Amino acid sequence: MSTLPLLELRNVGKAYGTHRVLEGFNLAVRPGEIVSLIGPSGSGKTTALRCMNFLETYDQGEIWIDGQLLGYSGPGRTPADRDSPAQIDAVRRPLAMVFQQFNLWPHMTVRENVMAPLLLGKRLARAEAAAQADAALARVGMAAKAAAYPARLSGGQQQRVGIARALALKPRLMLLDEPTSALDPELVEEVLQVVRSLAEEGMTMVMVTHEMSFAAQISSQVVFMEAGRIVETGAPGPMFQAPATDRLRSFLAPWFNRSLVPRTEEVK
Repeated sequence: MSTLPLLELRNVGKAYGTHRVLEGFNLAVRPGEIVSLIGPSGSGKTTALRCMNFLETYDQGEIWIDGQLLGYSGPGRTPADRDSPAQIDAVRRPLAMVFQQFNLWPHMTVRENVMAPLLLGKRLARAEAAAQADAALARVGMAAKAAAYPARLSGGQQQRVGIARALALKPRLMLLDEPTSALDPELVEEVLQVVRSLAEEGMTMVMVTHEMSFAAQISSQVVFMEAGRIVETGAPGPMFQAPATDRLRSFLAPWFNRSLVPRTEEVK
């Protein structure tokens, strides 16, 4: 595994007007690593993730992708200092994003949804785009649904198509924003299994998740956030078994306190 970060955030900050939602965020992600961002709602997890590929513009610090500064060419962080869209796209090319909501076009088939970024963004020939789309769909177990429309799919199937759309771009790093949050509980596992298989294949990932058990099992590094700052970070074993901060201990308490033993007493 390379020791050089594929993605690095250095003292990154972000504000909406006078409200600062991200402050002093530092993170290094090396090839093959899986980083899970956890924390309460509103802690800045999704903002941090979206800054990583400049879907949100950061206004402090630096974000580096494979050795290139993302979004800016110099020290300024105003709108006037931003790089051109073409330069930004070139720098973030190693990344692909999977969203909470599936963001599939309802008038396109599954195959056409996966092909669209290849045709519009990468300007591939249609035959080549179709071949890459079919390979990505096969990888997530959705090859049989290539001709179906999104309305005919379950939520779990739609999210697997969203993952296939990201995979078809052949990214070196995938960003996943709560990929199971829009799913019914019975559909969560099929998506987690796809993410698990990607991890086993060595895909580098940064994932915002509320699935604590999954984060504990799959992560190389866990980052706990609150109020736009990193409170605690480390390997999943120490983070989940012996939290160093009272705040993380309090956050994890509901998961440790849940009983898996079914109730046998009569319900009055």
